[in-house]
Amino acid sequence: MSSFKLTNINIGRTLIYMILLFFAFIYLAPLYVMFTTSLKDIEEIRSGNLMALPLDPTFYAWKKAWSSACTGSECKGLAPYFWNSVRIVFPAVIISTIVGAFNGYALAKWKFKGSEFLFGALLFGCFIPFQVILLPMAKLLGSLGLANTVTGLVLVHVIYGVAFTTLFFRNYYVGIPTELVKAAKLDGAGFFAIFRHIFIPLSTPIFVVTIIWQFTQIWNDFLFGVVYSGSGTQPITVALNNLVNTSVGGKEYNVDMAAAIIAALPTLAVYVIAGKYFVRGLTAGAVKG
Repeated sequence: MSSFKLTNINIGRTLIYMILLFFAFIYLAPLYVMFTTSLKDIEEIRSGNLMALPLDPTFYAWKKAWSSACTGSECKGLAPYFWNSVRIVFPAVIISTIVGAFNGYALAKWKFKGSEFLFGALLFGCFIPFQVILLPMAKLLGSLGLANTVTGLVLVHVIYGVAFTTLFFRNYYVGIPTELVKAAKLDGAGFFAIFRHIFIPLSTPIFVVTIIWQFTQIWNDFLFGVVYSGSGTQPITVALNNLVNTSVGGKEYNVDMAAAIIAALPTLAVYVIAGKYFVRGLTAGAVKG
């Protein structure tokens, strides 16, 4: 009887694994096609099987997609725009995460008059569509002299991201016992000392969640990039769109695929490296109501 149950369990487990593998294949098939296509020459793409491996792999398409040769204000290739995105993402992620951490800490453990209203206003900011703030933000950047600059894009992403980072940190810090704060106050610790010595050591999961969230949102952003950037300050998403929609001399699908993979590599790398910490951070309470 027990062997019969074990057999049924093994069959059920095998069936589940087969279903999971099937859906994993369906999910990863586009990435496989993109990668193999980027290694083929244009003639093989036009005459060959979409799912077939490249007969004579070449990195020509990758070199052309990355090439940073510039003529005047126009650049062919993603290299300069890739570094524009790097210059936008890192300061925006760091600043919005630090501000969100302080905001969440204050709203969770240092109640003051109007704190609930302030939190509600910040929460409301999470649901404001991008399109609503385009004109007001453009006017603000123009007034500050930051229109069409990398610094202006950093400011835009910090302002829009603070609502989310505050929400994440506030909901995480609510779960930390208030007794720790009270005990620290009795020992003479102040606002910053408590944050530094108690909350920061406990915040690794939520910092990882917030950094991954912000990095992904900012790196993949297209709307803010196309509206607020100039010809030399565009992020990689805008450059990718321009490259894919340019067909001078015929459509080069291998170059388009290589460019798309280059644009996606940083976010893929972040999830591969820190994905397990992201899941831990979510289950630790980062997005609990």
